[in-house]
Amino acid sequence: MTKRHVSLPADAEAGLDAFLSEVDQRLTAAGPDAEESTCEVVQDVLVDLYGDREAYERWQAGKQVSPAERVRLQGYDPCNATLEAEYYAEKDEQRFERSKHLQWLWRQFDATPMADNIEFALRFRQMLAGHLFEEAGENLRLFKGITFSYGHNISVGDNTVVHDDVHLDDRGKLTIGDRVSISDDAHVYSHDHDVVDQTEVRNFHTIIEDDARVTYDAMVTAGVRVGENSVVGARATVTGDVPDHHVVVGQPATSVRVKPGFEDEAAPVEDHLDDNADAREIPYDLPDDLDAFDEFERPAELSEPVEPHERP
Repeated sequence: MTKRHVSLPADAEAGLDAFLSEVDQRLTAAGPDAEESTCEVVQDVLVDLYGDREAYERWQAGKQVSPAERVRLQGYDPCNATLEAEYYAEKDEQRFERSKHLQWLWRQFDATPMADNIEFALRFRQMLAGHLFEEAGENLRLFKGITFSYGHNISVGDNTVVHDDVHLDDRGKLTIGDRVSISDDAHVYSHDHDVVDQTEVRNFHTIIEDDARVTYDAMVTAGVRVGENSVVGARATVTGDVPDHHVVVGQPATSVRVKPGFEDEAAPVEDHLDDNADAREIPYDLPDDLDAFDEFERPAELSEPVEPHERP
């Protein structure tokens, strides 16, 4: 589809450039031994994005604020919040500390009116992805409501678009190539739960190759490879590897055709997709001092995994 070039008015463009440059520089310089921590940068940026500077300064000066105001003002600081992934037992604590702060900024930015200003929001998320992701390519188009497990286990190539309300699960590892399109409400996973002991988690490397399309509300399960130049149809559930140049649909997804013009390059259409997830499992150990608990408080017979995670 051909699109038009669109630009902001000169004053708006100048303001956007100044803001992005300032936040980018502060996040680059931030660290435990630096003048500012990442946590402090995120808090300060959010106070201004939400127009709450006056109330924040009043609170910092020790003046009276209501309990509701205090909770709101404390909430700009990611150190005063928890995210779901914070409870994951096997996470890399050191990497997650910074990722959590950056993820908080991403999520809270998406709750502001500026998140609907496409030119502003795409460039803000591109900048933030450069700090959060393991690798972030050029000319990314990252739309509103994208969520992650950590963020730091995601690698994305150039000229890729991820649309509204997509979930990119990087509890394992997620690699997305160049010129990939992931449509609204799609879910791409890199972890799975045991069928008996649902607290037992296996992590995998999930791959979406160059020029692939994952369309509306589709689900790519952990450890799958979505092949180069392939298409995952709307609301498909992909549980095996998608061959290059194939179109897959259904639940579970199967190949229904090869994209026109690629018949000589593509493998033949078959009635199933090969499951190679085991070869892409990522081993992990749990910390020796972990105080583990079963949030469901289930009986012992429901706490013995059929397929325990692989260890190094």
